[in-house]
Amino acid sequence: MSGKQAALAILLLGICTAGTYASAQDEKNELTGIIGRIFISDQGIHGPNAPSINPFVRSGRGLTFEADYARLLHVAPVFSVSAEVPAVFNLDEDLGSGGDVVPSDYRQIFVTPAVRLNLFPLTAFSPWVSLGGGFAHFTESNALNYYGTNPGGSSTSGVLEGGLGLDLNPWKRGEFRRLGFRGQVRDFWSGTPDLPLADTGKTRQHNYFAGGGVIWRF
Repeated sequence: MSGKQAALAILLLGICTAGTYASAQDEKNELTGIIGRIFISDQGIHGPNAPSINPFVRSGRGLTFEADYARLLHVAPVFSVSAEVPAVFNLDEDLGSGGDVVPSDYRQIFVTPAVRLNLFPLTAFSPWVSLGGGFAHFTESNALNYYGTNPGGSSTSGVLEGGLGLDLNPWKRGEFRRLGFRGQVRDFWSGTPDLPLADTGKTRQHNYFAGGGVIWRF
């Protein structure tokens, strides 16, 4: 490649980058819809109510939805910073145990304002990290797992959120440039549901949410 050709290639690359940068500056808002599953580790039950067989609180993998609004605060070719508010809904978290000591299911809601740092936001592949905090709310079924009435009730706790993800931005120009895709894993470290018959000795639990979805920028 001659010197003139190299200079022309650098000039074209600069023009393309400048156009992408200007577009990113214009589209500062972002809405994301995610669908996935929440994973919660099994917890051992202690005390007089512990079943002789299967003495654990075992959680299912509840189908979970996230709606996330983000506002771009700063963008550069190497990184960008956004303020985001992920709201996560797990509407059917099944529970199981060897005894009749847990509710049949409960619902979880997490709302955690956060700061997200994206690397290489102007490229097709942009990895990111997120850190924030907010609240978690648990609403339990009135019935125990096998029979009888659940003595526990609804509860609310503070929650810390940490997340890792990858944004895919395949279209930088044209009518689809506002559309992207996201894969992510977030950990919501929250309080535990109210389980008066199943003493696990735990006051906090990790709720790992893995999912993917669509981004719309405007």
